Amino acid sequence: MIIRTIKKEDNLIVKKIIQESLESLNFAIEGTAYFDPQLGRLNEYYDNLDNAKYWVVELDNKIVGGIGIAPFDNEQGICELQKLYLIPEAQGLGISRKLMETALSFASTHYKSCYLETNHDLKVACILYEKFGFKLLNSPISGSGHFAMNAWYLKDLEVVNQ
Repeated sequence: MIIRTIKKEDNLIVKKIIQESLESLNFAIEGTAYFDPQLGRLNEYYDNLDNAKYWVVELDNKIVGGIGIAPFDNEQGICELQKLYLIPEAQGLGISRKLMETALSFASTHYKSCYLETNHDLKVACILYEKFGFKLLNSPISGSGHFAMNAWYLKDLEVVNQ
């Protein structure tokens, strides 16, 4: 398994992984990452943000998923964990855990806390986030664009930074 920063030639592969994942979960709807305008050019999008990065994971020379960190509220030192998706064949192998470790390690060097949005129906994802110390919030933090999500989490990154 190789985890590396996204390259331009990865963009369409990652877009396909994200959109097919959302389609399989019946989340190919407005208010999800499915319609994010930057989806087809993630490398450029993350490269143009300060303290942001998107990683892809390769198994047997094939991209099987990815994860991103981007600024969310600079005044409060909050980043957002974004677009954690894996193809079905890569699920259940501990790859999500490795991606989370990579992303949160990076985030802890730039931010005080990490926010994410998901849906309660994505139970496996919610369990993963809670295992990493994310705490469920009662409402989203102002500034979110994914209005179809109904579960919002925040994690203090100071512990990761030790």
